[in-house]
Amino acid sequence: MTDVSLRSELVGTAGLTALACVALFLVLQRRLTPTDPAGERRTIALFAVGILLQCSHFIEEYATGFYRLVPEMFGLAAWSQRFFLIFNLTWVAVWVCAAFAARTRSRAAYFPIWFFALAAIANGVAHPLLAIRAGGYFPGLVSAPFVGGVGVWLLVRLVANTTTMR
Repeated sequence: MTDVSLRSELVGTAGLTALACVALFLVLQRRLTPTDPAGERRTIALFAVGILLQCSHFIEEYATGFYRLVPEMFGLAAWSQRFFLIFNLTWVAVWVCAAFAARTRSRAAYFPIWFFALAAIANGVAHPLLAIRAGGYFPGLVSAPFVGGVGVWLLVRLVANTTTMR
């Protein structure tokens, strides 16, 4: 790995790093409220649907060259296919584990869920903006609104199922 590719990968994913910090803040500042088990199952099921949609989004991005085009659009070196695959598959694995761990009501299990909701919303907003900037289709545009919609819905459920720590 060269310094140029490392810089591109760090700078290119900085927005997601910022969202992870927000997700961490939310986990530390909010606690799960007693809720009905059926409601919790619906939230976890929604999260699972979101993971499936994110997988289709990732496949669309991979097949259409997102890993090359987005860094170049911002003056960065293209990411390698390997980096893009490992980065995305790692998050998918974390999210799947979080979906199972959420049944324990562990606050730590909810960090990836908060992050997923925020990142999904960001996807739903960023891809249409990237398409406008590109003047046409941009990798990920077709699936991003679906991912973004689930992100909004999941965020609403997370806020409704938590309360601010005192």
